[in-house]
Amino acid sequence: MHDGIYRVLFLSRRNSARSVMAEAILNKIGKGRFRAVSAAVDPAPVIEPTVLQLLRNADYPIEDIKPRHFGAFADAGAADLDFVFTLSDTAAGEPLPEWPGLPITSHWRCPDPILVEDEGWQRKQAFIQVLAGLERRLNIFINLPFASLDRMSLQHQIKGIGDAEST
Repeated sequence: MHDGIYRVLFLSRRNSARSVMAEAILNKIGKGRFRAVSAAVDPAPVIEPTVLQLLRNADYPIEDIKPRHFGAFADAGAADLDFVFTLSDTAAGEPLPEWPGLPITSHWRCPDPILVEDEGWQRKQAFIQVLAGLERRLNIFINLPFASLDRMSLQHQIKGIGDAEST
């Protein structure tokens, strides 16, 4: 943590849906205590339009959101990170770099709503379910007693948040 702000990176396969939602949610509900960014293993050319619509409708910030490769957050001179969360099995299975700041990491498995083939209400429902799941997880995360937890306890709590949602 630097300047009283926790820096958080969310990783997914394409950085066009799940990780983007997590970034926007945490930047809003974190109320200045958290600075979230997101990236991908294989960045998409653009953010999924359904995601942008959902985030806009929910009044989440989307101005600076764009697909990025995770390497930008591991390069020499990159800002230290406090937490790194993988949201896709693809990202979790990648040989990831040693992140600056030696952050606490966890895999919070999230279904990929882009894979829903239906173009109607079922597809939109899949995006809404992922958004709601991320909101639940991140509300629990921001309310952890960070100051009173040592690194191992914090790692355990964060893993539990991810495990609880995937069951």
